[in-house]
Amino acid sequence: MYLLAFAGACVLVAMVPGVSTAIILRQTLRAGRGSGMAATLGNETGILLWGLAAAFGLSALLVASQVAYDVMRVIGAVVLVVMGAQALWQARKGAPPAEVATAPGWRGAYLAGVGTCLANPKAAVFAMSFLPQFVPAGQNVPVTLVTLAVVWVLIDLLWYGLLIWAVAKAKDWLGRPAVRRRLEQISGVVLIGLGVRLVVESR
Repeated sequence: MYLLAFAGACVLVAMVPGVSTAIILRQTLRAGRGSGMAATLGNETGILLWGLAAAFGLSALLVASQVAYDVMRVIGAVVLVVMGAQALWQARKGAPPAEVATAPGWRGAYLAGVGTCLANPKAAVFAMSFLPQFVPAGQNVPVTLVTLAVVWVLIDLLWYGLLIWAVAKAKDWLGRPAVRRRLEQISGVVLIGLGVRLVVESR
């Protein structure tokens, strides 16, 4: 029963737009479904690592240390602002055709997904506060937390897979140069805004 309740909560969390959504959609729009899925797998790798860290108490070190939290907060903000600036620069130059955009392969998209997730200290804090709420009394805590983290990743994969599929279906319209340029501008502004918010927010 607790797994059903947790799964429902994960669906609601996944549906709330945030850094992960912005990164995944940008990669999908720039380089297609494969790149979007690579970014998704990177993001879920980061989530799984934060979940494992929460299970074994490692995230508590980050939560307890203001210096470590602030360092990661600044790093995460810089990553987002740089990516946003790159999107704005790409929009200024003009969005490249899809065959050019896919040239770097999936590695860059995967690293973008995992990097932004691991550089976001709020992901660690969220894992520490979210996952333990669904551990039933008397259960093995580390094992249960790992199980919950895996469920979280699977639900995220399903949700983002649906988003990527929907974007790919609209690729004929979204792939038009004027539309792609505007979407690059929007994604750039969103990423920079998320970076600024991350660096100015307190815990």
